[in-house]
Amino acid sequence: MSIDPQQQKPPPIEPTIRTIAMPADTNPAGDIFGGWLLAQMDFAAGAAAARRARGRCATIAIDAMTFLRPVLVGDEVSFYAEIVKVGRTSMHIRVKAWRRDRESEETEQVTEGTFTFVAIDSSGRPRPIESEGGNN
Repeated sequence: MSIDPQQQKPPPIEPTIRTIAMPADTNPAGDIFGGWLLAQMDFAAGAAAARRARGRCATIAIDAMTFLRPVLVGDEVSFYAEIVKVGRTSMHIRVKAWRRDRESEETEQVTEGTFTFVAIDSSGRPRPIESEGGNN
């Protein structure tokens, strides 16, 4: 999957995670907290990282976080994770979030960010990520 920054619609694939924004996740203005969005994006990036690394991974950095529009209570929010770079022990994963008002089919992108994960072993130490073909 390649996420196009000029894209006007979500990617034509299933999202990594899809959830509903709930009242408990709001700030005093009634918008969904940015921290809630960030956590959901970290879940999506973490799922992609664990799948690619075939095991446990840890978030070590979040770069270029951009909040474009608010998310409202009741919105369906879909998170799309794309692995953009794989190193020896780490990965960069771009995540974009799109909202859909539950009463329509119209969608709009609400945020995006790049997450860095490190594959770790059972002791919490970095471990090599196997290549796509199964070799290090």
